[in-house]
Amino acid sequence: MDFRFLYHRTMYFIINPGKAWEVVHRENRPMKYVRGSFFIPLSVLVTISAFLGSMFFINTTIKPMYSVLIAVNAFLFLYLGVYASSFIVREIMRALDLGHDFLVAFKLVTYSMAPIFLSLTVSKLFESLLFINVLGLYGLYIFWIGMEMMVTPPDHKKLPMIIATVVSMLIIFLLLQVILSKLTETLYFAIFA
Repeated sequence: MDFRFLYHRTMYFIINPGKAWEVVHRENRPMKYVRGSFFIPLSVLVTISAFLGSMFFINTTIKPMYSVLIAVNAFLFLYLGVYASSFIVREIMRALDLGHDFLVAFKLVTYSMAPIFLSLTVSKLFESLLFINVLGLYGLYIFWIGMEMMVTPPDHKKLPMIIATVVSMLIIFLLLQVILSKLTETLYFAIFA
């Protein structure tokens, strides 16, 4: 894992997404590298934050296994959400006749979620700072710039693509949140409580 790459790539996407997308567009990094050096480390950071926040700041009377389940829940939420969203973005691109490359869709989703990863890291650790997740909306701007650079849709297809992407990602992440939370609670109270 390349920590310098992770740090610089995250900062570039937060500070100057246009330049960051130019670099991503020019380079030819495989999905394995993007996943291993950007997506998984940020997901693990959120997972650790969820574990520590649950263990020390939520309810100290619950057994430690609950914190482990919360951490697994956070990781699965991000992992499944990003892959499902990437699949949907690829299908939206195909429907709009903009290509069907899964790697492009994966990069669009993963890199545009950089602000969400960072805000979730803080809000999972300190639940009282839940409002900070609003900063994740900056990811829409990052996605818009990336879509223009990576997919280059004509003007009349930009808005349908962003609307379809946002709606489908909201549905995916809301469903995952409900399903995984219910599963975590059921598992904890059925086995560990």
